[in-house]
Amino acid sequence: MQPSHSFPHRDPAGTGKIEDELDSGGGPISAEEEEEIQDYQKLRPVAIYEVVRREGVEELGRPWRSLWWSGLAAGLSIGLSLAAQGTLHALLPDASWRPLVESLGYTVGFLIVILARQQLFTEITLTAVLPVLAEPGRKVLAALARNWSVVFLANMAGTLVFAAALSLEGILPPFVREGALAVSAHAAERGLGAGFMRAIFAGWMMALLVWLLPLAEAARFWVIALLTYLIAVFELSHVIAGAVELFLLMFTGRLGVLEGLGQHLLPWLAGNTIGGAALFALLAYGQVRDELADDGKA
Repeated sequence: MQPSHSFPHRDPAGTGKIEDELDSGGGPISAEEEEEIQDYQKLRPVAIYEVVRREGVEELGRPWRSLWWSGLAAGLSIGLSLAAQGTLHALLPDASWRPLVESLGYTVGFLIVILARQQLFTEITLTAVLPVLAEPGRKVLAALARNWSVVFLANMAGTLVFAAALSLEGILPPFVREGALAVSAHAAERGLGAGFMRAIFAGWMMALLVWLLPLAEAARFWVIALLTYLIAVFELSHVIAGAVELFLLMFTGRLGVLEGLGQHLLPWLAGNTIGGAALFALLAYGQVRDELADDGKA
């Protein structure tokens, strides 16, 4: 007896004709293969959207103290990206290929933050905004504002503490500090306009990372490492990781406070938010909006 091989298709018109015709051309498959196909179909775009949206709903409902301590931990952890990248920069020879290798260190902090599920501002820009797009209202907007502000300030506090510790001599080996200063100085060379545009790209890539994680499963480590490695190689502007660099330069007197905040930190914050929350979130919601509307009518 030939196993059934019909699949659950969506039929916006409610006729079932297209699906019936397409299903009639399928070949014989086993029950195990049918189960694998069903599992794969569960992760179509609308399913990925729903996974990320539900995570956003959960994040919007968390107590502010939980957000604060998790965000503080993320700010401290992300500092390891600069420390690791600076170490590789200092220990590798000054060759054309050095940026390709030292950029691997940039992934360290992101791997720790995301795998440990700590609150990183550029990661929650997508997850927290999807519930707002789905059901806009004053209450959810207030929750979004609370979430973003608490997490961002906590991230800043963590990066500030890490940068202060890194600026002191004797806490870490001298080559770590010197390498981190060299990497930070290069990042601060970006002009306001270039930094802002690169921040939009970085925000989009972080949102893309969040979108890919439900599909990654056992490959989560490699997905995180790949996309954050590209952020480093492309010399994009990530406001939280970049804050460690800016604060380090400020603590060592190599960058003024007003210049660091006005020409770098705030433009990077705006760019990351636009790239992650406005650009990618709207695209993510737009591609499933009609399917969600069909579900509501069913």
